[in-house]
Amino acid sequence: MSSLSPLPSRAPLVAPWPPPARSRPIMPFFLPFQGCPTRCVFCAQDMQTGQSGFRPDTNGMLGKVRAALELRAARGLPPAELAFYGGTFTALPDAEREVCLKFAAAALARGHIVGFRCSTRPDCLDAGAMSRLRQAGCTTVELGVQSFADAALRAARRGYDGAAALRACALVRASGLRLGVQLLPGMPGVSPEVFLADVAQALEAGADMLRFYPCLVLAGTGLARLWRAGEYAPWDMESTLDSLTSGWLLARAAHTPVIRMGLAPEASLAGVVLAGPVHPALGARVMGRALLATVRSLAARAPAGRLAERLEAPRACQGYFWGHAGELRSAWAALGLGANEVRYTGDAALRLWLRP
Repeated sequence: MSSLSPLPSRAPLVAPWPPPARSRPIMPFFLPFQGCPTRCVFCAQDMQTGQSGFRPDTNGMLGKVRAALELRAARGLPPAELAFYGGTFTALPDAEREVCLKFAAAALARGHIVGFRCSTRPDCLDAGAMSRLRQAGCTTVELGVQSFADAALRAARRGYDGAAALRACALVRASGLRLGVQLLPGMPGVSPEVFLADVAQALEAGADMLRFYPCLVLAGTGLARLWRAGEYAPWDMESTLDSLTSGWLLARAAHTPVIRMGLAPEASLAGVVLAGPVHPALGARVMGRALLATVRSLAARAPAGRLAERLEAPRACQGYFWGHAGELRSAWAALGLGANEVRYTGDAALRLWLRP
């Protein structure tokens, strides 16, 4: 907010606020653990995807995806984006990966998808793999970087270092594909300070989008054993909210969307979370704090003694403005803003009006 210049006494203090990202419908295809060269200390993808104990039948599952895409087309719905999630897509056995790529290329040719994205590890990419992805219609590669800090990557048994993660980011960018970076705040070795440095590095590396997945202790993982032994403590909720808010604001300043905060709720996940900052409205809670921080920055520019008269905010903010269960109402009240002083508009900006 430091770039904003002072305004006349009766003009509002203004800050841009990003509109909700427009996204195409995603048709996910989950391959938990498939292609992964190691089992990371925090990982329980079978629980995260609701496919515990399940070895996917690739051809059978692709048949279901084909039927779903054909049904969308028959109903006149717009084409979706196919997403190969879970596991390490570029390290799948060659034959299995080729089945997936040919399926995607055919769906693209039929107009059932606009392209596809895949998630993979930074140490499982090369120029040949990138070329084949593009040929089949890939538009986005999401890298499970988790952290760029070498000590944290060793503690999580990731099997690569920060330099390798940065090389992978550069490879995706050089290929002309969009780059997504997934970060894991709170994993062993990642403090709030390390996380914010990770966000800054991801942005500097050219990330087109970010995901923040606060580290949870899940049953059956190596992290659960460390937690029970007192050798690991997850972040508490307030530290998580504060850190993700700061990370979101860094990304916003770089005009880079954070497309996910926290794991998607799965029935199978609820029963295996042993510890950690899990909350069904985590993203909305972060957005509410980011909004509050932005308005506080505006209020700090007011001349001494000038109080807030009213605030105009984009309508999209209504869902998280006051915080989960009204948790931010007292903080807004400290700025002189209650329900009667807030107006929602169709503009993509915040406008803080001051009392005469």
